[in-house]
Amino acid sequence: MTDVLDRPHVWLPGSPGHPPLLLLHGTGGDEHDLLPLRAHLDPEAPVLSVRGTVLENGMPRFFRRQAEGVFDEDDLRVQVDALAGFLVAAEHRYAVAPGSWTAVGFSNGANIASALLFTHPERLAGAVLLAAMVPFRDGPPQSDLTGRHVLVSNGRRDPMATADHTSTLVGQFRAAGAETTTAPHDGGHTIAPDLLPTVADWLAGTPLPSPTTTREENS
Repeated sequence: MTDVLDRPHVWLPGSPGHPPLLLLHGTGGDEHDLLPLRAHLDPEAPVLSVRGTVLENGMPRFFRRQAEGVFDEDDLRVQVDALAGFLVAAEHRYAVAPGSWTAVGFSNGANIASALLFTHPERLAGAVLLAAMVPFRDGPPQSDLTGRHVLVSNGRRDPMATADHTSTLVGQFRAAGAETTTAPHDGGHTIAPDLLPTVADWLAGTPLPSPTTTREENS
């Protein structure tokens, strides 16, 4: 039987009291791409960085797409279930509290992080979504994201993750009960270095997940 943890990944232990980060790369990246973010977001956080197992013209992704901007939602569901199973195994292997991860995803990684929150909300405390689109064209599965915290940071000049994508995704998260903050920037489909201190402050101020505690925040 194949060990689910054979999936390529990097594990970096951290210090007690620092919630663990789950790093999810964009198309063509790998498990090493986002590791430099740790120094900017929380140098003492435990980090699990995972490689997507789908290849598109030799480039790793987390799920297939039918064309640029058109996702294969059947494959998305299969791959998000596999990622959820991987996280359970990683929690056991690395002694991480179940469901305590905050996903930090860029582009394709942000999209599977959103899908993971909507389909397996018990696996994540929240997510930082960088250059994020809408994973489910006809709306996400019904889910209760009360107690989950989401930060969406998209570029105002992003030709892929457009303003419509941003408003739709934010609306879906808020409708599901997630405390959702936006941090737009003036760039395109990229991670804005100037916004990393804002993301770090947001992470530092985000409480540990509690399904019985909610609060509203305007952004």
